[in-house]
Amino acid sequence: MFLHKREVLFRQGEQGPLYLLKSGLLKVEKVHEDGSKSLLNLIVPGEIIPHHSLISPKEYNGTAVALMTSEVEMIQDAEWYSELAANPEKYRDVALILQTKLRMMQQRIDQLTTVAPIDKVQQLQKWFEHYFPGVKINEVLTQEEIGQFIGLRRETVNRVLRQL
Repeated sequence: MFLHKREVLFRQGEQGPLYLLKSGLLKVEKVHEDGSKSLLNLIVPGEIIPHHSLISPKEYNGTAVALMTSEVEMIQDAEWYSELAANPEKYRDVALILQTKLRMMQQRIDQLTTVAPIDKVQQLQKWFEHYFPGVKINEVLTQEEIGQFIGLRRETVNRVLRQL
């Protein structure tokens, strides 16, 4: 299935299938009780989501929204979990998927622990260009979302982007 920019794949609190992102980009955002939103994660091609449901089902932790036209393949959860039970070696595949995501999260931690704001933004742009060559992060995410993702205030992101 194809999602266009701003279309929702699934909503926080619902439970349902897993999805493989074949192309495009998704964001996962958490909606708080007061209606505010926080960017939790960016999902890049090749990822199966939600990560926390790869071994056992759980409701969606956030709302997945397309940031650009994206191709997504639905993976029926009953089939996925049945195959895991029938083929224990498939757990290795799940472990490799989670290892890749952990490495991605380590890069994100490295971005968060960088001291200079300009370096944080540049590291995020470098990471982003690995998946989407020639596309600037601020063409896809708002300044608020960039700030949430790398631990900066929106005003600081605005100042840094003007410098760059």
